[in-house]
Amino acid sequence: MADPGSTDSNRGHWGRVLRAELSSKTTSLQDISSDTYRNYLGGLGLGARYLWEHMDPGGDPMGPENILGLVPGLLTDTGSLFTGRFLAVGKSPQTGGWGDSNCGGRFSPSLKRCQVDGLFVSGASESPVYLLVSEDGASVEGASDLWGLDAIETEKLLKKRHGKRAQVACIGKAGELGSYLAGICNDGGRIAARSGLGAVMGSKKLKAVVALGRSRVPVAHKDKMKELTRSFKNRIPTSPLLQKALGNHALHITGRFTRISPVFPRQPAELWRQLLGRFGTPALTAMSAESGDSPIKNWAGVGFVDFPFKRARKIGGESVTRYESSKYGCFSCPIRCGGIVSMKGGEHPIHEMHKPEYETLSAFGSLLLNDDLVSIFRVNDLLNRAGMDTISVGGVVAFAIECFENGIISEGDTDGIRLAWSSPDAIVALVEKIIAREGIGDTLADGVKLAAERIGGDSQRFAVHCGGVEAPMHDPKFDPGQALAYLCDATPGRHTTASYQYLELQNLERQFSRAHKLPMISTYRDRYRHQDKMDNLAVDTFYKMLVDGAGVCLFGTQIGGDIPISDWLNAATGWNLSPDTWLVAGERILNLRHCFNLREGIHPLRDFRLHPRLYGDPPQGRGPAKGITLDLDSMAQSFFETLHWDPHTGRPDPAWLRSLGMADVADALA
Repeated sequence: MADPGSTDSNRGHWGRVLRAELSSKTTSLQDISSDTYRNYLGGLGLGARYLWEHMDPGGDPMGPENILGLVPGLLTDTGSLFTGRFLAVGKSPQTGGWGDSNCGGRFSPSLKRCQVDGLFVSGASESPVYLLVSEDGASVEGASDLWGLDAIETEKLLKKRHGKRAQVACIGKAGELGSYLAGICNDGGRIAARSGLGAVMGSKKLKAVVALGRSRVPVAHKDKMKELTRSFKNRIPTSPLLQKALGNHALHITGRFTRISPVFPRQPAELWRQLLGRFGTPALTAMSAESGDSPIKNWAGVGFVDFPFKRARKIGGESVTRYESSKYGCFSCPIRCGGIVSMKGGEHPIHEMHKPEYETLSAFGSLLLNDDLVSIFRVNDLLNRAGMDTISVGGVVAFAIECFENGIISEGDTDGIRLAWSSPDAIVALVEKIIAREGIGDTLADGVKLAAERIGGDSQRFAVHCGGVEAPMHDPKFDPGQALAYLCDATPGRHTTASYQYLELQNLERQFSRAHKLPMISTYRDRYRHQDKMDNLAVDTFYKMLVDGAGVCLFGTQIGGDIPISDWLNAATGWNLSPDTWLVAGERILNLRHCFNLREGIHPLRDFRLHPRLYGDPPQGRGPAKGITLDLDSMAQSFFETLHWDPHTGRPDPAWLRSLGMADVADALA
């Protein structure tokens, strides 16, 4: 590739993307205007803008017309912290609309160092291939020898073939077999897991992308970037003494207090930082099961009744980190919340594996009433290698167990597997069938919505999903802000978009004029009153779009210290925009993803309806959510009105889109 050089118009970015057309096995570069980065950033925003401009509505997500994008953030590799994320984007086979998934690791900076701001793949190869990308060009290579290998084996082989600096994004068996629950893997088990984009990659016969980049992106103000980064890092110190005190006993007290207290103090970001530093996300497992945050028994149970702390602690932070051999951190991360674990002995010893995250521990723990950590480690390893979303697979297993319990499916359907709650051997055996699309596994491998349609009968009652996507491991009855994200985001069932908890941790009122100050203490009644919270939830949603456009890790925004995203963006680009102006870029990204779905005929309030268990219909008779039924329709209508979206048609106000500089989008919808 020719060196684009460093100009005023491409600082912080290269000003171009790589296109690969697999039907003809050709690659080319496409220039991107500076205005696109100013208005939509990189990452999620650049991906949304590219797909809006280059995809026609009505295409098959699993057809050659779908475009798959891998897009680093605008801040990736600029010297900022927590900015090693990339976004996978494309049309989702789960919903038929917009799909995206976020992933860390080390692939993102390596791709950006190839002097491109993203890779967009169209067409489909007749035989397996992989893409080899560097500053010197890109080529389509044969991958027949890789087809059939798991994701970790594929990555190891390609790194051996292309050298130590090679970074690999690839699919495993699930993507090859077209499972709608398949994701895209890098760094030995980090997965862009949601939206089924691994299946899209498999449909194109694209086994992997290998990035060999070495070129650092030009930065406008290097000294300023260093100063900002150093100052922020100094504001987020670790506290070994506090971390040592944060054991199971302290977490039990915290979880129980949250469950029984009539008041809720604002959550301290500094405490979350120390928990992440010691345990990573497994710190949440036992505490969340106790407090009502975690779903229990396919969303029908109550934690302290059906999965009490004495069981939840067996799969909690202390239990998991007992097997940790080293800390792991994604690119440019000072917290290192990940870890490498091993579990020796037994029939299936695990020599090296990324420790399971909270979502995995909950999906194969509390959701299934399973406190057997050995089985969860085994499932985590199987799904990392298959390249599969642990949230969705856990939801599918829970659905199947409840169908079995109610006589809708039998041992004849499961090839002799006797499905039951708290049955680790049966859980592992069913997961193996789902990965292989074998027997009942083929019925389940595309998620609970399609599985219920295939099984029929009364199975719909137990198919907990959000518009075709399995619900995450956070109960919106515990944090009603999550309910709006599950329903209204362009990718339904997305727990990272917005919540009341994120507002408490992120201190957005100190960054943006549109955010209102939050109280230090709120009551139980306050939690379920939504009328005065929509402005802040809208800002939170715009902020997450900004974060994903910049390539920032969500955890970096929640650990205190007031992460200087806007200042970093100005230092990288030299544009000197205000935080409120950068926030508008997030608002554009949100609207463009939503309009992508509208163009496909999708209205979230109609097509992304939540399963009744998610919002408490009927309400639970015991536990933290006793008697709670969220007024989801009223909440969604208020949220839409705040966003200037018509609740009946779903369409944004054309005048508002024009005020955002999106006249072409308004015209296209008209």
